[in-house]
Amino acid sequence: MQGSNGPGRRGAWGLIAVVLLVGVHLVRGGAGEWPVGGPPQPLAAAAPGRAPGTTGTAAAAPLPASVPVRVRVPAVRIDAPVTRVALDAEGWIDAPSPDDANLAGWFTGAVSPGERGTAVVVGHVDIPAGRAVFYDLGALSRGKRIEIVRADGRTAVFTVYGIEVVPKDDFPADRVYGSTGDPELRLITCGGRYSPDGGYEGNVVVSARLTGVR
Repeated sequence: MQGSNGPGRRGAWGLIAVVLLVGVHLVRGGAGEWPVGGPPQPLAAAAPGRAPGTTGTAAAAPLPASVPVRVRVPAVRIDAPVTRVALDAEGWIDAPSPDDANLAGWFTGAVSPGERGTAVVVGHVDIPAGRAVFYDLGALSRGKRIEIVRADGRTAVFTVYGIEVVPKDDFPADRVYGSTGDPELRLITCGGRYSPDGGYEGNVVVSARLTGVR
């Protein structure tokens, strides 16, 4: 879901922002099973470029296009099928169905994971029933592995080089979505401060680079 002051709409890819993953119907902690304070949030020092020697992971050669079918992040126990998502009628990136808590969405308006460019996979942090697929995304650290299983039988292996929370009302779309010239991946969910009226104020963005293929 999104508000009228969101950071971007339909247009150049660099101006489209993910502002749709807010669990506005969820009263955080209402199920009595979440840690105090809600989902884990990245440390400021983990953002891309915040420390020397942490963003220079060499990229593997890009792959041809192939639909992603599964995302795995072993360090935070994510192992989920991937569906396709596009833009909704108002020009925002749509969200995976909230009926399935363990479902991620690949945005088909960008490249597929492993191609040259920046691929985007989104997922809910929570749904009305409780935790969702990317609840623990903010607990990732640099150097951790993300695996994308593709329809061509290959697994694209990405290495995380940055984790940050960015504000939804000033979303740095060009930096998050823009191509670096290498095969890159962004995993995105909601994060930051939560309020029952406005939902989460930001997005957790994980930046990773293709470093291997299996």
